[in-house]
Amino acid sequence: MVPTLLGITLVVFAVMAASPGGITAQGLIEDMNLEPQARQALQEYYNKRYGLDLPVPMQYLRWLNNISPAGFVLNDENKIAGFSLWKGSDLGISFRYGRPVSDIIFERVPITVLLNILSIPLIYVIAITIGVRAATERGGTFDMGSGLTMLTLWSLPTMLAGVLLIGFFANEQYWRWFPTGGLNQREALDMVFMPHWSSVVDLGLLLLLSVIFMLLMLYLSLRVSRQWRVAVMVLLGLASGAYMGLQSASSSVFLCIVLALVLGLLFGVCALMSFRSFRSILMGIGGAMLGVMLAVHFMQGEFVRGFLLDRVWHLVLPVLCLSYGGLAFLSKLTRTSVLENLNADYARTARAKGVTDSRVLWHHVFRNSLLPLITVLAGLLPGLLAGSVIVEAIFSIDGMGKLAVEAVKNRDRELVLSITFISGMLTLLGYLLADICYAVADPRVNYE
Repeated sequence: MVPTLLGITLVVFAVMAASPGGITAQGLIEDMNLEPQARQALQEYYNKRYGLDLPVPMQYLRWLNNISPAGFVLNDENKIAGFSLWKGSDLGISFRYGRPVSDIIFERVPITVLLNILSIPLIYVIAITIGVRAATERGGTFDMGSGLTMLTLWSLPTMLAGVLLIGFFANEQYWRWFPTGGLNQREALDMVFMPHWSSVVDLGLLLLLSVIFMLLMLYLSLRVSRQWRVAVMVLLGLASGAYMGLQSASSSVFLCIVLALVLGLLFGVCALMSFRSFRSILMGIGGAMLGVMLAVHFMQGEFVRGFLLDRVWHLVLPVLCLSYGGLAFLSKLTRTSVLENLNADYARTARAKGVTDSRVLWHHVFRNSLLPLITVLAGLLPGLLAGSVIVEAIFSIDGMGKLAVEAVKNRDRELVLSITFISGMLTLLGYLLADICYAVADPRVNYE
């Protein structure tokens, strides 16, 4: 891992040094309208602070010495004053921001980690559920429907999805349900942390209606016959679509008809789904949301959403945009892996011995199907800090992805090298953890 990490940083440093103009003090101040004396003084300052007047190999060795906990100690004149086994690690000072790189990264990391902590569990839970069910019902209605849906999601570019989400659900012309960008409104910084209702009656109404409609939907999913369930859900979808069309700014008849037909079809497909658990979860969540919407409509008192709910409100669209592509890919990967192991000899032998299908699936097949998922999981650790450049740019989120692009555009060498170093280290740690997980999931794996 150590030579690989050094090789990564060396390649990035060499590419930056070999780029047109390189990284020099003169290049950093060329766009500044300064007097000759000030320009000369600033150039000397950059050379002294960052060692830009040294040969390129010496600049790289100087950077390695700075980030290494053990190394040479430099005095104010950048001369070697001794050697220390624990001098501390220094990521340097950013060219553009004039601040320690570590402080800048620590400001951006929590934002990117928050997005991934919300999206990754959502991706894995839903993808594994859909993939396993599709594999066990190969060629069935659920397999064909989920396969078509996942292929459609995988084919939809993230940039287009983000623009569409903002255009429809954050636009004054349609439904201003979510903000266009950012993580919080300015007013939320002065709010209390938790949501606040001025009336206890409003809070009771919210809880009562959400629970009642959720239970009604669960009863409809589990106890009512398929024909009645589909009919009720189609009618509910038609009514919801028509209501959405009337609530939009345009409120045209064509939009109402299109939304009613689309939501009616989606609700009907959900009710028709043979996957009982997944159908109940979707209908239960839909019922709770319907109850919340009705409660909000009948509330009379003042409601303050608070800092927490405001942050969640801002994160809905970015998390959706960040999750759907990985969900589609991982569900198809899970289906292929589970299907391959379901047809393996050991699975047929276990079924021939009288082992139940459920035990064969979860105790034998699923464990062996984890190996491809572990391989994908190895890339999630660096992704926690790398961020998503497109999503962060579309929704104006100041995360690590946006920071990396800005650092490259501004030739901020210290920031680029630090981000590369941290991402490379996390990538190698992810591969190491994946190797360990291989041995845990499959005892046949041996690294001797």
